[in-house]
Amino acid sequence: MNRRDILKRTGLLAAGSLLGPVAASAATGKQSPVLTIAHITDVHIREDLNAPARFKKCLEEIKKQKIDFFLNGGDSIFDASYDNVTRDRVTQLWGIWDDCISTIKSYDIYSCLGNHDMWWKAPSKEDSMYGKDYVVKRLNIPHRYYSFSRKGWHFIILDGNNDNVSLDEEQYKWLEKDLQSLPAGTPTLVMSHYPILGITPILVGGGHSDHSKLKALFYQHRDKVKVCLSGHNHLSDNAVYNGVRYCCNGAMSGFWWGAGDKESAGEGYYLETPPGYAILKLYADGKVENDYIAHS
Repeated sequence: MNRRDILKRTGLLAAGSLLGPVAASAATGKQSPVLTIAHITDVHIREDLNAPARFKKCLEEIKKQKIDFFLNGGDSIFDASYDNVTRDRVTQLWGIWDDCISTIKSYDIYSCLGNHDMWWKAPSKEDSMYGKDYVVKRLNIPHRYYSFSRKGWHFIILDGNNDNVSLDEEQYKWLEKDLQSLPAGTPTLVMSHYPILGITPILVGGGHSDHSKLKALFYQHRDKVKVCLSGHNHLSDNAVYNGVRYCCNGAMSGFWWGAGDKESAGEGYYLETPPGYAILKLYADGKVENDYIAHS
């Protein structure tokens, strides 16, 4: 009996023909990702410690991975949130960010807001550089939260910079509607600056306070939500709950570009996590590969 006869008897040949090339290639173990994306987070770009040159070097490394686009998880600049930060300092930091990002201007960059990105100490709320609207403008994103779709995958970008690290009611209702509007089985990636679930909030805190509410919503749409990305904690972990993968992907800046826990772990480490970024491969069937890559 030849291989074709075996396939006919088991029904695999017919199934492969009906389900098309993606399913057929998956059956033979040769499925290719439909998207390869880079997740950078907590860049905390600054003028010293050779940070701009080191960041540009990492971006060049990432480009060699043949990615489709970038996801930026927030805390793009070193810090605009401290009480003593001036307008000139905020302008300087965003200028450095713009210069670095100009090296990847041929790529789409989808960003979310980090807690250190907003200048809350502007002279007034009417000041053009005050708060979230200015950061939305600097990051060239449509809103503080938004969604988009690429090659069969749906992407949701959240803003957790609200009371007690959570989604405000307006945003939560939008999220409910966005997930409900998707056809059944649409693989979906969610990105927030803060971890929603995972190991790192147990170790250092910093997670969403509304994690139970979000977890329950994701369970309602468990045929869709496949992975949630975060940063903020500068630590790397992977956890799976109810079939959703939660990845806290360290920090591009590691120990804020400093020496960090050099003696106990390594140059630039924060606790046991080196500075780095993640490369994700997303498949048509909802499978996700998340690889955290350390850099020097």
